[in-house]
Amino acid sequence: MTATEPAPVHALLADGTTVRIRRSTPDDYTAIRRLYDEMSNENLRLRFFSLSRVSARQAAERVAGPPRPGYRALVAEHADRLVGLAEYEAEPHGGSAEVALAVADDWHHRGLGTLLLEHLADAARGAGITAFTADALAENLDVLRVFQDLGLRVRRRYDGPEVHCVVELTEDETYLSAVDTRGRLADVVSLRPLLQPQCVAVIGAGRKPGSVGRAILRNILTGAFAGRVFAVHPVASRIAGVHAYRSVAALPQVPDLAVVAVPAAAVPQVAKECGTVGVRALLVVSAGLDARQTRSLMDACRRHGMRLVGPNCLGLANTEDGVHLDATFAARHPGAGTAGVAVQSGGVGIALLDGLARLGIGVSSFVSLGDKYDVSGNDMLQWWEGDGHTDLALLHLESFGNPRAFSRTARRVARTMPILTVDAGRSAAGRRAAASHTAAAATPTMTRQALFTQAGITATRTIGELLDAAALLHSQPLPAGTNVAVVSNAGGAGVLAADACADAGLSVPVLPTDLVNGLTALLPEGATATNPVDTTAAVGEDQLCACVELLAQYGAVDAVLVALVPTAVASATGEDLVRALTDVPGPLLRPTVAVLPAQAARVELLDTSAEGTVPAYSDAQDAARALAHAATRARWLAETPGDVPELQDVNSRQARRIVTWFLNDNPEGAWLDPQTTSDLLGCYGIPQIPWAWAQDEDEAVAAAQRLTGPGGRVVMKAYWPGLLHKSEQHAIHLDLQDAAQIKAAHRDLVARFGDRLTSVVIQPLAERGTELFAGVVQDEVFGPLVLFGLGGTATEVLADHAGRLAPLTDRAVHDLLTSPRCSPLLFGYAGAPAVDLEGLEQLLHRISRMACDLPQLAEADFNPVLAGPHGITTLDVRVRLLPRQAHDPYLRRLR
Repeated sequence: MTATEPAPVHALLADGTTVRIRRSTPDDYTAIRRLYDEMSNENLRLRFFSLSRVSARQAAERVAGPPRPGYRALVAEHADRLVGLAEYEAEPHGGSAEVALAVADDWHHRGLGTLLLEHLADAARGAGITAFTADALAENLDVLRVFQDLGLRVRRRYDGPEVHCVVELTEDETYLSAVDTRGRLADVVSLRPLLQPQCVAVIGAGRKPGSVGRAILRNILTGAFAGRVFAVHPVASRIAGVHAYRSVAALPQVPDLAVVAVPAAAVPQVAKECGTVGVRALLVVSAGLDARQTRSLMDACRRHGMRLVGPNCLGLANTEDGVHLDATFAARHPGAGTAGVAVQSGGVGIALLDGLARLGIGVSSFVSLGDKYDVSGNDMLQWWEGDGHTDLALLHLESFGNPRAFSRTARRVARTMPILTVDAGRSAAGRRAAASHTAAAATPTMTRQALFTQAGITATRTIGELLDAAALLHSQPLPAGTNVAVVSNAGGAGVLAADACADAGLSVPVLPTDLVNGLTALLPEGATATNPVDTTAAVGEDQLCACVELLAQYGAVDAVLVALVPTAVASATGEDLVRALTDVPGPLLRPTVAVLPAQAARVELLDTSAEGTVPAYSDAQDAARALAHAATRARWLAETPGDVPELQDVNSRQARRIVTWFLNDNPEGAWLDPQTTSDLLGCYGIPQIPWAWAQDEDEAVAAAQRLTGPGGRVVMKAYWPGLLHKSEQHAIHLDLQDAAQIKAAHRDLVARFGDRLTSVVIQPLAERGTELFAGVVQDEVFGPLVLFGLGGTATEVLADHAGRLAPLTDRAVHDLLTSPRCSPLLFGYAGAPAVDLEGLEQLLHRISRMACDLPQLAEADFNPVLAGPHGITTLDVRVRLLPRQAHDPYLRRLR
């Protein structure tokens, strides 16, 4: 395998089996001959249109021959057996290639052919091939169905007994959705031995109390697990009342799931033994594995098709009927419920389990991902999506293996259930960016927030805040907006609650006159009902209940927050004001939350007479933030996902040539010079202000006259490779009006920068407008992040910018334009005309397209971008390229 050759990958078939996909080599000749020799006469005839074994021998020789241009073959292996083959041969003219497919007889109808074609199509796209062609017998329904079910556009032409197929390789939403569906089904099937095992073996349960393995075994036994349980121990005959066997091979039944709690050094061998006997899933709680041990563990899992949770984890649990598995070493069994929980930190997992149990929500399934070498948050989202038991997903993820695939899954799942996460690792120490404005602005926090925002994930800062939001989303309808009615029996508490709403981005509007009159008629004398509603301490249960019902039914507000403090008046009369919220005759039309400062717990769910619950918080800030999260989710659900528009005047092929030429000359990567930058931007139709090179002061004068004519006003910018921040280094002269000023400016730059100065760039002085900033940084994990905000010298000082992950939909572009604090300037502020919004949208879409086309584009910095009512112009652009390989984030493969 060469340095540029992709490494073998593992992927799941429709039945959950793991196969290894790699490029063929000459050493595969014998295995390919065996594949064809073992094929039935009927399948051989369908493959080669005849029963001749000569064709099979020639096909094996072709595949196993030396590499040649325009040819690619991929093979699929399982347990050292070659079980499938897909190959293409590029046609002499045009961008198409003839494709052929062969699958072992006993591996039909498992999705192997489709999986091979997905990977072969990805390789073909990278080679510039746009279509596959294939000839098949009309009676070969299996192969015709494989082509049709890919999700790609297929054209057929019948010619007697044969069919000529053309498969267009363009990835569109239909294709990605088809890949999603296949991946989700395969993933769920592969997780069943892990989450719904019928037999579990615990390996490493010690004879003495106190070991992790013994604690897990005890939890399985006392948790009413519905299946069989075995213990494996080299010398003990019984552990915790369970018969123990000396090895996995000695077990009377092959377990679906093996829990591994042995010392790190022993984990790889145990994993190998489990795979050899046919175990389908491993839960490795052992910690401290080094790199070699980890590789050996993963090799065993992939070789034998075992899904893996861990290592270094708390365990897993599934509370659904018919399973009742608690394979954790938590102190208490998780309460049954409807929340799915996946965490990387065991401590966070225990906190969430305890919090959900206290709230009465409980969990459907819980997985401590640990070091997350295989099973991930993406896997768990797909499991919860179809398990029929989960309606709330809680995640704690410290890292992302494939953020774009995760985002795509989360966007789909979030349409059916809330997904909440603790945004861990928000500090600037997560990454040090030191290059352009764009890189400095693209913090880990912004990148993660962009992912969460676009995917519809509710991101909180702490575990407590996550549980606050979970309590509200579990118990209340979503608000239609951000208008909140605040009700209190004490004026000060109402004011604090109103402040908390404002801090959380909610509104506390003045109520309409008719509603104020209606409330005043219900409440005691002296009450005020403008919002906040001060009911006074004299309010009774019935009065408060009627007040809340009226507000919850009235269209002027979207949610009701009721802050109640204990008073001597209520105590003297025996009134229980909290009961006014719980003894409601039926469900309220709008979300209602309580703030009870005297409450010991941070948040509780109060049972209501209508067989529902009302969340009660001890602090108004917590209640307001939970309402804000609910409002954000409601807004996300109400918005259309948006589309990535088709762009005119884009020449992606030429852009890739420019990148290739530049990196051939600069193999380590570098910042582009202005001419190459201009050529690259021209491939995407990105507007640029006219400019010209100048090597000396006379050329600078001539350039200015060409650009603006005699007496025109120009700008002179110094240039040398690596110069980034011209303003900070005073490497720019503005508003030069004649030859004398131009020459003086050039002499100044020469005097100050000497031999570093290689040339200057001359541009016409731009018209007045709003200075903005746009850019993109290519995160190696998250992909391209597009940023937008206030530009000029204020970019880093004010940090007024927002970010979204590419590719940008029209919805994401709208969010980018409206999120920065400077956005009112774009839409017309204080009587000023609005800028060319369509031009700004086009600019962001084109930057997004450029970043998606070119993984080598490490970062691009457009600052300033001048926006006015008549157009958009980029005044200064910096682009940096690095040698990176394209990588399809949606191609099906295991981590």
